[in-house]
Amino acid sequence: MRWPRLASVASIPLFLSGCALQPVPVEPETAPHGHISIRSGTPGVVVAAPHATSDPRTGEIASAIAERTGFGLVVATGFSLEPGVSGRAARRFQVNRPMEGIPGRPPSEEVATQAARDVYREYERRVREAAGGPLRFYVEIHGNGRPDTAGRIEIATVGIAKEWAVRLRALFELIRDAHLRAHPGVARLDVVVEPADPIFYAASGAKRDGILRLPERALHVELPRAARREFSETYVPILAEFLTEAVALTRRP
Repeated sequence: MRWPRLASVASIPLFLSGCALQPVPVEPETAPHGHISIRSGTPGVVVAAPHATSDPRTGEIASAIAERTGFGLVVATGFSLEPGVSGRAARRFQVNRPMEGIPGRPPSEEVATQAARDVYREYERRVREAAGGPLRFYVEIHGNGRPDTAGRIEIATVGIAKEWAVRLRALFELIRDAHLRAHPGVARLDVVVEPADPIFYAASGAKRDGILRLPERALHVELPRAARREFSETYVPILAEFLTEAVALTRRP
């Protein structure tokens, strides 16, 4: 059976237009230590960057994807609790789950506090608002600097069976390779998709206690530095096209 398609990416007003990524336009909702900004879009479909400050450029990338796809948008900035010391990442509210912790550290080291619950409650409220109804498909954009994953994009999933993960991986590879033929100098980043592939960033905390409990289907996308910095103007269109097709492909008949 052919799955119904969303509007073509080509029909959506482009955000990049061949230029550098721009900051997300915001009308911020004040929350403790940070802001959560939203823009409405396709009902039930949201792309978000919950760590737009500590995961550099993820807010800009999520905004660009939303402009290209028509998805709803949520971007959280700030939410740091203390500065980093001796090269160590700063402690922060985790935002997409009711915990405090340090980026890159395991969920077992996170601490639940009332302030973290308040921040998460506001984040969940804003995601629901951006969805404009039941949260059918949710995408989170994250970034990491882990050397072992520097050459790949990792996608943790919710509501995606193994056979569909294989299809999504193949879809990403086809779209990536089509784009890279026009950009031979851009790094060819691998992609791994849970549960078809083993991944390091499984988003277990958000799945257990946070925002990933809510959607019918979700993709938690971890981008290495190369996808967010020197090659972002190529990988943003790749991600936008992939996510548009992924929503259509996994839609219920």
